[in-house]
Amino acid sequence: MLTTITEGILCCLTGKAASLVLPLESSEPSDGFEFVEVKPGRVLRVRHIIPERPVVTEDQVAGKGNTDGTDDDVEGSLEEDNESNTGSSVHCKRKITVYRNGQLVIENLGDVLHSEILQCQDGDLEPCSTVEVELADYKEMPSSPDPNSAPPLVPSPLGEHKPAPPPRRRRRKPKRTVQIDSKRVISSCKGTHSDVALFFVHGVGGSLDIWGSQLDFFSRLGYEVIAPDLAGHGASTAPHIAAAYTFYALAEDLRAIFKRYARKRNILIGHSYGVSFCTFLAHEYPDLVHKVVMINGGGPTALEPSLCSIFQLPSCVLHCLTPCLAWSFLKAGFARQGAKEKQLLKQGNAFNVSPFVLRAMMSGQYWPEGDEVYHAELTVPILLVHGMCDKFVPMDEDQRMAEILLFAFLKVIEEGSHMVMMECPDTVNTLLHEFFLWEPDMSRKDSSKTDMALTDSLHTLKINKPVDK
Repeated sequence: MLTTITEGILCCLTGKAASLVLPLESSEPSDGFEFVEVKPGRVLRVRHIIPERPVVTEDQVAGKGNTDGTDDDVEGSLEEDNESNTGSSVHCKRKITVYRNGQLVIENLGDVLHSEILQCQDGDLEPCSTVEVELADYKEMPSSPDPNSAPPLVPSPLGEHKPAPPPRRRRRKPKRTVQIDSKRVISSCKGTHSDVALFFVHGVGGSLDIWGSQLDFFSRLGYEVIAPDLAGHGASTAPHIAAAYTFYALAEDLRAIFKRYARKRNILIGHSYGVSFCTFLAHEYPDLVHKVVMINGGGPTALEPSLCSIFQLPSCVLHCLTPCLAWSFLKAGFARQGAKEKQLLKQGNAFNVSPFVLRAMMSGQYWPEGDEVYHAELTVPILLVHGMCDKFVPMDEDQRMAEILLFAFLKVIEEGSHMVMMECPDTVNTLLHEFFLWEPDMSRKDSSKTDMALTDSLHTLKINKPVDK
């Protein structure tokens, strides 16, 4: 503690950061650690694990391979690849309308995924008529009259009371309308499929080490996994300039990583702030992103840094407060604060960044494009994982996210908190693997059309949002 305060005072006197994160030479290259230069002088550490699969030659494909049993393995791998080319075609059609009074209306006109397709009790999507959501930062609007209530009585000249005619409603003019009409093939992603890659993205103060249990689990199942360290985190370089840690700068870093390692079907797994980058990539590359997992990512709102946050203090002051901030993160990020959680925090290299990087990361969270409409335009299946004891992300934010997204499933882990993938690795790994293997069953699609009219299966979402001034 005394050393930390002394270093903070020296930081104030010299005007330099007390410590910076510099790239480390990997002593274990066999574990798949690589250093990728996304820009000149900007190097990110990436853990890339490629599973060992049998090499398929032209002779083996033609049936002229060896007879020592390897042909069976090759044939099995070919069958798996053929299965990866199949899947269920889902009609993604919705109309997104933004009105001048700040109301957002989303109409789902395509296929509706039923709860039976995923064994997940919490947050299953069911066809419904109307859902209304009030955002916290929106002023209450006058409610519309109840259509089922009786109209007021108006006295007539003859002394009789007749019902008053219903009030005429002005036809609202939309400020913006977005039409989505596309087909998406959703298939099961197995570890034996060579065209599948998993990308893991951490949040502020973390590193790729927080995904240790997930990387080991899925790599053993045969999946190709990629997990980068964000700039200034882990063993990536830490430029001493605040502009290097804006949302757009970090998003371009991850775009370079994604384009370098992407396969035909890619699954993005993000945690906290990393969810925003996964959303950005899914919006930019809808044909390459097959599924998305959002772990404690918050609501579908545009990012804007808080001006009253403690992270707006000078870097030298934050350096003095590092022990207090680390203790606060341990208390808020984990459901329990025992020796096991402290060891997990140390092993995951979480909240181990310089005060300058931490301050720049929090100040650079500006992303006005990532609003409700931006999230509503996503057509990729999304699994939302929320830790019930999370003190950073309220439960209602993930619920609102599930209501806005087209194909979303929300799963709540009661014994987990913000770092749920470290607290409950077995539960999270099982849930993620089930979602990777999930494929929608559209066999009941035709039968459902005979039972209900198209207007009955229409799913409308109405959201009141602040009026743009």
